Amino acid sequence: MHEALLWQQLKSRKLHGLDFDRQKIIGNYIVDFYCAEKGVVIEIDGTSHDSKIEADRARDNFLNGLGLTVIRISAGDVLNNMEGVVTFLSNHPALTGTPPQEGNIPALTGTPPQEGNIPALTGTPPQEGK
Repeated sequence: MHEALLWQQLKSRKLHGLDFDRQKIIGNYIVDFYCAEKGVVIEIDGTSHDSKIEADRARDNFLNGLGLTVIRISAGDVLNNMEGVVTFLSNHPALTGTPPQEGNIPALTGTPPQEGNIPALTGTPPQEGK
């Protein structure tokens, strides 16, 4: 349900008029949302991701290796704070090309980072030279 809710926002081009694909196949993975113009993948993490930290890390490393930025958003934020999610994405440097201004991005709960875990809601920048 959370993916369908975010898809309603993305397909209406509310994020700077950008075009997103839903359930895009990239390599051996199916990503939730993909913007080819910006090289951005948006993944929504529900409770099913709690036990898939290593698999998500491998997936993100593969996507980063292709020069893509992965932005992870919690399903809870999509369900309970859609306005905040849209604002967060609208101000995300990977989607705007400019760094966000302090104070313009609402706090989202996200998935708390754990030692060695990928930080939530920050996106993962491509590695230099790749």
